[in-house]
Amino acid sequence: MMRCMEPVIHYVDAFVGLTEEGNPAAVCLLDEERDDAWMQARAKEIGLSETAFVKRDGHEGARSLRWFTPSCEVDLCGHATLAAAHILWQEGLLRPDEEAQFDTKSGPLVARARDEWIQMDFPREDAVPADAPDGLAEALGVDLSHVAKSRMDYLIVVENEQTLRNMLPKFDLLQGIASRGFIVTSESYAIAYDFVSRFFAPAAGINEDPATGSAHCTLGPFWAERLGKDTMKAYQASERGGIIRVHVTEHAVSLSGKARTKRTP
Repeated sequence: MMRCMEPVIHYVDAFVGLTEEGNPAAVCLLDEERDDAWMQARAKEIGLSETAFVKRDGHEGARSLRWFTPSCEVDLCGHATLAAAHILWQEGLLRPDEEAQFDTKSGPLVARARDEWIQMDFPREDAVPADAPDGLAEALGVDLSHVAKSRMDYLIVVENEQTLRNMLPKFDLLQGIASRGFIVTSESYAIAYDFVSRFFAPAAGINEDPATGSAHCTLGPFWAERLGKDTMKAYQASERGGIIRVHVTEHAVSLSGKARTKRTP
């Protein structure tokens, strides 16, 4: 029996800036079918917050795209989508003027090359006001100015950016609260950005994610309403830092970021 060849893994930093390192993702281009257990084991072995598995078997020429953390599969991931599109153009699998089209668990996604930026169309993930779950304030260690809940995450507004940057969450407590993740946000004190955020997802094996595209599907609509603008620039204030451009429409959120290949075999 012939053994399957191991696919090539590409390592990419997504949502980078001049000094921001962005969020590392692995991109695995598949030439043949692999089962869920294989993909989960591979993502655990790689050990990054997300590994994207891409295979050209989607609808009408689109590529199927799935995202795995070291511990589970997720329904939506922005930075690994950006990384996957970046690799398709870099490896010559798409022309620079071609769209990257993906079939995913969150529906069809499209990415386009825009000079040095990659623009991606994502579904809105609006948050509605919600009661804070028991233990949330203690787990985050801050006063909660506003709490809302989207399909996937809690959205928490804190007093100011300094409070957000100085947070030291208790991840063991946070892991005990049922949610994919916790988006903490405030307005930015820097004129270059409209809002800042941090994202914590210990239940998914990621205490703090460096730059989270999917969180901005919730942050975009929230801040668009509060700030009265549909185009914004956001900063994710993790240790690595990430820059995301956000444009909000009635039914979608456009996210743009830059990618940098870290390592390709």
